[in-house]
Amino acid sequence: MSIPKEPRQLMINLMYLVLTAMLALNVSAEIINAFFALDKGNQHSMNIVNDQLDATTRGLEELLADDSKQNFKPIVPAVKDIRNTTKALIAYIDEIRDELIDKGGNSNGQRDDGDFIESHGEMVPKGKKNKDVTTRILVDGGKGDALEQKITSAKQHLIALYTTLLRENGKAFDLKEEEVELKIKGLEKNITLDVDDEWTHSDKKSWADFKFRQMPLAAVLPLLSQIQSNARSAEATMVNDLTAVAGGRTIVIDQFFPVINAEKSYVIKGEPFKAEISLGSYSSQLDPRNIQLTVNGAPLKIGEDGKAILTQNTSSAGSKKLTLGCKVTNPLTGEVKTGTSVFEYEVGMRSATVSADEMNVFYVGVKNPITVSAAGVPSAQLQVTSKGISMTGSGAKRVVTAKKTGIATITLSGGGLTKTDFKFRVKRIPDPVVKCAGKMDGVVKAGTFKAQLGLIPNLENFDFDARCNIQSYVLFYTKKGQDPYAIKGSGNRFSGQVLQVVQKAKANDTYMFTEVKAKCPGDIVARRVNGLSFKIR
Repeated sequence: MSIPKEPRQLMINLMYLVLTAMLALNVSAEIINAFFALDKGNQHSMNIVNDQLDATTRGLEELLADDSKQNFKPIVPAVKDIRNTTKALIAYIDEIRDELIDKGGNSNGQRDDGDFIESHGEMVPKGKKNKDVTTRILVDGGKGDALEQKITSAKQHLIALYTTLLRENGKAFDLKEEEVELKIKGLEKNITLDVDDEWTHSDKKSWADFKFRQMPLAAVLPLLSQIQSNARSAEATMVNDLTAVAGGRTIVIDQFFPVINAEKSYVIKGEPFKAEISLGSYSSQLDPRNIQLTVNGAPLKIGEDGKAILTQNTSSAGSKKLTLGCKVTNPLTGEVKTGTSVFEYEVGMRSATVSADEMNVFYVGVKNPITVSAAGVPSAQLQVTSKGISMTGSGAKRVVTAKKTGIATITLSGGGLTKTDFKFRVKRIPDPVVKCAGKMDGVVKAGTFKAQLGLIPNLENFDFDARCNIQSYVLFYTKKGQDPYAIKGSGNRFSGQVLQVVQKAKANDTYMFTEVKAKCPGDIVARRVNGLSFKIR
């Protein structure tokens, strides 16, 4: 058996994309497919590590079968415990994945072919864009909190197991006391299985709420497989270390690829595009001098952690492409491995709009709903002011009221947005159409006319909740064979002398309503509207 001088660890850490238009908003097919590709990559990486760990474990058992290695035998049950712990956690996460896929699919209680559809030649979950099922199960249903507890418990168990093993057997393993403590501190610091505390800096109530609420299934699956990958990586770290302590074979680094962790995949013109470039399948024990990373052919400066920081100016809008390259030298064999990948991001420009929800103008005297939106501007930083009108509400939906006609201005600014004015005409409510017996003129039966309660002013083809009232009019009543005479009336309902002559309606009588005036919301004085003329039959 070949035994390397120094232990090496295979650590698979695929990067998944973080996009801002997914919270409120539609997710494109390309992004959905990218999530599935990331999930598939995570699964593939875990399989590679698991196969190599199987080989390492077999080699360790063969090594410790030798009588000369009796003092290292406590490592065998410890390795089994480590692997069983991560196996149980990964299996639990698989159960969650299966439940999510089933509930987003045919919901028959098991994951089967009925939960999948074909998309771009691949079978993907039917509920790939479903946000409700992930929120219901992982956040409201408590599965996310249970997962957090299992991750924490698994990490604590692994550290406690490793600590006890080394402290109780350190001398038998030919380790000095300071070496034991250094190894324990290194594991506690570098173990990849962890629950991040980013949620404590947000308005979310818990880690599960922060990670999974309103996240589409397609985005949750790579999040879950990333946790599984972290568990497998922690397992590899510990197994490799203990195998090296016993003087056995460790995992050989044999696959490499560059990955990019961008702060944003969509940035605004003028903002810098900033990303962290690192190496996939990276061993934490690699010397940075053995790594070369390039972007579009240009070399990057490698840090002590094997990562490089890329910053580019964004002077023009549009789609941008980065071609990433890596070259890694195996310090044990001198063998050189290379890899490439491509990352695309979009540079956009800030824009703002204000649109009237009902019509393209504001009307005096009514509530005018509007929608305010500003792409690339954080809602908390967007400032909305108005001139010539009053405005209430917050966020995207607001209400405008006006007291006089003319031009109103709504101004958007803040969050890096150039001060932008939106002008709207302010008009008075259109004239109502006054009718009686459902018409403005013509022949009306005597009985029908007598049944009318008054003049009705209708705002036809007007989408707002507004009502006008009749203020005054003059009725010319002509009885058959007699001269007409005028009667003054007021109000929507017939009353007094007007009501009396309406009730006298007989064949060949005529009624003419002239000088009709109505008052609508926002009117200071009444307006002249249409007259009416009827002949009784």
